[in-house]
Amino acid sequence: MGLNVLSAEISHETNTFNIRPTDVQAFRDRYLLDGPAAIGAKGARNTELAGLLDVGREHGWDITHVISAAAGPGGRVTNAAFETLLTPLIRAASVGEWDGVFLMLHGAMVTEDHDDGEGEILRRLRAVVGPDLPVAVTLDPHANVTRAMCARAQILVSFTTYPHVDVRATGRRAAELLDRTMTGDIHPHTIRAHRPMLEEANGGRTDIGPMVQRHAMARAFEAQKGVYAISINGGFPCADIQEVGPTVLVTGEAANPALAPMADELAEDIWARRHDALNDYLSVEAAAAVARDWQRGASPLIIADYADNPGSGAYGDAPALLAALLEARVGDACFGPLIDAEAAAQLQDGDIGDERTLAIGGKTAPEFGGGPLDVTGTLMWHGEGRVVGDGPILGGQERSFGKTAVLRVAGIDILIVSIPHQMLDLQQFRAFGIDPSGRSVVALKSMQHFRAAFAPIAGRIIVCDSGALCTTRYGLLPYENVPRPIFPLDDA
Repeated sequence: MGLNVLSAEISHETNTFNIRPTDVQAFRDRYLLDGPAAIGAKGARNTELAGLLDVGREHGWDITHVISAAAGPGGRVTNAAFETLLTPLIRAASVGEWDGVFLMLHGAMVTEDHDDGEGEILRRLRAVVGPDLPVAVTLDPHANVTRAMCARAQILVSFTTYPHVDVRATGRRAAELLDRTMTGDIHPHTIRAHRPMLEEANGGRTDIGPMVQRHAMARAFEAQKGVYAISINGGFPCADIQEVGPTVLVTGEAANPALAPMADELAEDIWARRHDALNDYLSVEAAAAVARDWQRGASPLIIADYADNPGSGAYGDAPALLAALLEARVGDACFGPLIDAEAAAQLQDGDIGDERTLAIGGKTAPEFGGGPLDVTGTLMWHGEGRVVGDGPILGGQERSFGKTAVLRVAGIDILIVSIPHQMLDLQQFRAFGIDPSGRSVVALKSMQHFRAAFAPIAGRIIVCDSGALCTTRYGLLPYENVPRPIFPLDDA
């Protein structure tokens, strides 16, 4: 008889400055699946669940997966949504006989009542299964990992890449450690090191820069006896909570005295290099000037609006960059996604080729990235925005933009959508008749994930800060709860 493992996925990255609560419908908009449906949709993709199932098959486990739920980053998770998501896990934990539990969490969930959403999930779980049952957790490296999370799970393992292309591999790593713990081969716990910062200097970017060396050091540490996994988390700065910022986690043998020094050495390097930012954040006017002067070649100029990234809980409706591109008369371009459900709905009526005049974007919080932009353009596409990704992150997974339209304005194809997603797969343009590789300029809303799919087609990549909700000018955000002093709000 195989080991009995209970698993669940409850994932949200909460931007506490976002005024829109994350309710149950927000989870349905991305995915809210029971166990069998989740296995069917995600069990063979770049997901933690796929990694868990890989290991379960190899070791003959009996896996009961009860829920997979994720919403796009946004405001605090409502109490009703939190209870809806947690109920299947706690109910199953209460009635079954389990050898271990495997949880796929994000690490930056904040609810109406709990600043540490994951800590509360684990608290409720422990109240049912007791203090000793092996629990393994996978995390996004933009987790704000708390002391409570480390106290309530023996194993915590974060993705090692940003863009996140090793999600399935991380599921496998954590599941292998869970197997060794359940069989008594190892007796792990996880220790945490933290520094007073909102985030690592480059948001945890791993393709270039100091994270490359840190991960090399971490892998070397993992080769030592009694060290099982080292996770370096860049943190999530858009959460106004006490335990915000970058952390280093070392999961290893509970009796190993070397774990804490390893964690501190890596954390101290994050602090020492806090000024070593890789990105040069252009104003929207400067980015548009680069685009205006871009000489069309075989590959496009990619402009990423870092500050209006829906993948970090920005509204995705800031039109400042689009306005600058139009002002600079940049043509042969595409722009997206612009998240404006009202405009997308208006554009569902009429025929392809119709000329349409309307206001787009800037309707949520005009102080972050500009107010509505009045445009006249040609309707190029409208319908339901279903996308099946084929890139390194989404490959094979389905996403929905909801009601979607493409409006061509002065040579720029604007992708207008209803459901927030950041741009991280070429199919998010191509599914709607836009081939980004064939454009001179591609402007998109994303921080770093876009690089996995768009870097291979890019002639050059530049990043701009439109002043939207995820601006790197943190002094513009109304922090009240983070501990002070903290970098970069205070550099003492």
